[in-house]
Amino acid sequence: MKVLGVESSCDETGVAVVEATPTGVPKLRAHALHSQIDMHQAYGGVVPELASRDHIRRVVPLTRQVLAEAGVDLAEIDVVAFTRGPGLAGALLVGAGVACSLAAALGKPVFGVHHLEGHLLSPFLASDPPEFPFVALLVSGGHTQLMRVDDVGQYELLGESIDDAAGEAFDKSAKLLGLGYPGGPVLARLAAFGDASAYSLPRPLLHSGNLDFSFAGLKTAVRTQVLKLGTNVCEQDKANIAAATQEAIVDVLVRKSIAALKQTGLRRLVVAGGVGANTMLREQLNAQCAKRQVRVHYPELALCTDNGAMIALAAAMRLQRGAVPGFDQGFDVRPRWPLTEVQPIEVQPIAT
Repeated sequence: MKVLGVESSCDETGVAVVEATPTGVPKLRAHALHSQIDMHQAYGGVVPELASRDHIRRVVPLTRQVLAEAGVDLAEIDVVAFTRGPGLAGALLVGAGVACSLAAALGKPVFGVHHLEGHLLSPFLASDPPEFPFVALLVSGGHTQLMRVDDVGQYELLGESIDDAAGEAFDKSAKLLGLGYPGGPVLARLAAFGDASAYSLPRPLLHSGNLDFSFAGLKTAVRTQVLKLGTNVCEQDKANIAAATQEAIVDVLVRKSIAALKQTGLRRLVVAGGVGANTMLREQLNAQCAKRQVRVHYPELALCTDNGAMIALAAAMRLQRGAVPGFDQGFDVRPRWPLTEVQPIEVQPIAT
């Protein structure tokens, strides 16, 4: 079974082909990605209308490229998958429109995928894939969540951000420091030259007794420090604030993850989403989990950001477990779609 996946939820156009057998982890045949970072930098953030138009320009050439690299003819595709949500409505509609039209032309079924489920399952494409069950730290864009994952579609929310997510804290703090877009990676690079102890920043909800997150107060604290420095801020001050900000975010993410492992009694942690590429986060999670003999799994660095491979993978893994794709899904997107509303798979496996 060959699945063509299309991702267009925000500012990256991704297409991939994943091949699955009735058993075993699906294999990635090829994937291609176009980032819109250069286009949005001038505006300091994503402009939804520009993002949608760029997806229209990129998705068909990327599809041709991926099919050629995979050595697969379009007629060999068994299912066309796309990101149904969450994301920018216009951007999602581009992917849905292309996927549904292509599936209709081929007479093949179409499958709408939850964007965060794609991130959650993306480590299964790594050289060291996890095994169920596990605790997942999902840190993608505007989402920071801890989940108990027992199988595909079997998700229990343990905790989530009640305001700003970790990725938003990185990006908004970077903007306050006058750094470029996207702010998170730029702030992390600058932090390498800073002294985190130069500024004392808060760790909101660190001792709350639950697994929820809050990063809005951290952003406010960064703003306060920047205003105090005023026009006297120098590059070293910026580096110090960046280092302190990164340390505060990572500290909260690591401690809450360890608390989730203790609460569930599980010995396996999966980290997924763009923030999961942060070097300090990986180093500290690796160190803390090694002390507790807990296995940690990450997606490949190239698959941490939004991509078509994770969408094709999520569809393939659901189909392996008996989910049935449709032939008439239509342009049905959900810009706001909680992962907890994703339905578990209850049907019997179908022949492949």
